[in-house]
Amino acid sequence: MFRIPVVAAVLLASASIPSSLAAQMPAPVLAGTRLDVVATGEVNRVPDIARINAGVVTQAPTATAAIAQNARKMASVRAALKAAGIEDRDIQTSSINLNPDYRYEENRTPVLTGYRASNEVTVRFRDIASTGKILDALVAQGANQINGPMLALDKPEEAMNEARVAALKSARARAELYAAQLGKRVGRVISISEAGGGFPVPGPIMAEAAMAARQSTRIDPGEQVVSINLAVSFELQ
Repeated sequence: MFRIPVVAAVLLASASIPSSLAAQMPAPVLAGTRLDVVATGEVNRVPDIARINAGVVTQAPTATAAIAQNARKMASVRAALKAAGIEDRDIQTSSINLNPDYRYEENRTPVLTGYRASNEVTVRFRDIASTGKILDALVAQGANQINGPMLALDKPEEAMNEARVAALKSARARAELYAAQLGKRVGRVISISEAGGGFPVPGPIMAEAAMAARQSTRIDPGEQVVSINLAVSFELQ
């Protein structure tokens, strides 16, 4: 009678286990103590791009007139952006609105007084140092609604990777501390997961047309903190 050697039988049996069942098989039993820690890694970077929302609000007795006035002023705003060297890819329409205006009086039916049209674009500035001068030029060309700046990193991945390395070093240092107190040593890493992180963004600054009346606008980029949180599990032996 033909017989399959025991070792071969075990190999055949394991090969026949579906991958879905294999994924559900319990992890190997720990030889030591499991330690779960959460650590944060941070790096400082100077923002290299700024985003500004700039727009025009116009009022007129009719909807057609309000839209037409708005379109004319917005064309001047776009021309100022192009003259400043802003590329098409860095200009994006964010909102266009047309709403009626009413006069309200007590115990009376609201009276239609005209229409308000608004058009807003989001502009990305790759040269933060020139942002203030461009904003002044936009206001001079009719922009009367400006929100921003929102400062950020154009390519944040390098900074995020540095923050990841810093977080992992911090996690291991904390594990070493616990291990020393318990008379153990840090063994293998059982698992790692990113638990979040990000870029603190300063609150937007509101600006009106008067901002450029007599003094040039200045944008100070400062620094931002790029952070990553890691949840790391170690085996203490």
